[in-house]
Amino acid sequence: QGEGIVIRAVGIGNRDSGKRFCNYTGFPGDWLFVSPNAQLHHQLNLYPGLSLKLPGLSITLNAYLNLLLMCAGIGSPGTLAEVFRGYWGDSQAPQLLDDEEVVRGVPLPPIKGSFFRLAGGKGFQRPFELATLRLRNMTEVLKHWNTYVPNGAYLTQRGGTFLFDSQGKLLYEYQDCGLLGFAQNMSRPLSFLLD
Repeated sequence: QGEGIVIRAVGIGNRDSGKRFCNYTGFPGDWLFVSPNAQLHHQLNLYPGLSLKLPGLSITLNAYLNLLLMCAGIGSPGTLAEVFRGYWGDSQAPQLLDDEEVVRGVPLPPIKGSFFRLAGGKGFQRPFELATLRLRNMTEVLKHWNTYVPNGAYLTQRGGTFLFDSQGKLLYEYQDCGLLGFAQNMSRPLSFLLD
């Protein structure tokens, strides 16, 4: 924002899912647009995710099956590597939690950021640090599944990141193909802004 960049996000869902997301993450509501049917995702030709269709299953049940397969890395390149990065840590990524910060809302007792020093030190993304934050987020989503996912048909739809100049010229584009990925360089997701 300090660089004059206007941030906008488009999510699949409805007004309630958008409000819940903004309340949980602190993302400004006026920066978020929600679409019930992934129309923009289709217009941008973003990866719809694995799309196996088993006879006899509804669109939504097929989407759940495809999502489970994508969680196992099938039809979602880079997913398993990104899962493991959350457990192993990443010496190229910044530390995610300050020592005094407390992670709550996971099926574990509250965990202080200083705990992760025991798993590897300080000043970089330590082992289990990202995995713990992902677990907290997953717990939030599962508790409020019907709010976050009003239509399961779009569970596998992937997104992208686009940067335009003030004239609307595309300067940068990244299209997600796997789960948990949202940048070319996951260690430094915003590094493309420095190029």
